Amino acid sequence: MNIHSILIVAVVAIVTIALRFLPFFIFGGKRKTPEAILYLGKVLPYAIMGMLVIYCLRSITTAGMEAAIAQLLGCFVVVVLHLWKRNTLISIIGGTVAYMVLVQMVLK
Repeated sequence: MNIHSILIVAVVAIVTIALRFLPFFIFGGKRKTPEAILYLGKVLPYAIMGMLVIYCLRSITTAGMEAAIAQLLGCFVVVVLHLWKRNTLISIIGGTVAYMVLVQMVLK
């Protein structure tokens, strides 16, 4: 391994560590967290999940109905599991398993 690669890894590691600890230095101690940051902490997880759903379903077309059905049924399983158990992890894992089973059974 040459020195250039080692320096790149070191710089990336330092920047990553700095970005992880920066919020604790800025908002740590007795300072009150700004309302804008608290608001973003509440709404961003839902916005990110919504964007991930859109990103995953963007390629659905009527030409590949088998794949589209598997994707939509996987989403349906996620919604049903989440409404039933109210557990995000169970919902995501269940939907992923359902999708993978459907893809293996429908597309083969």
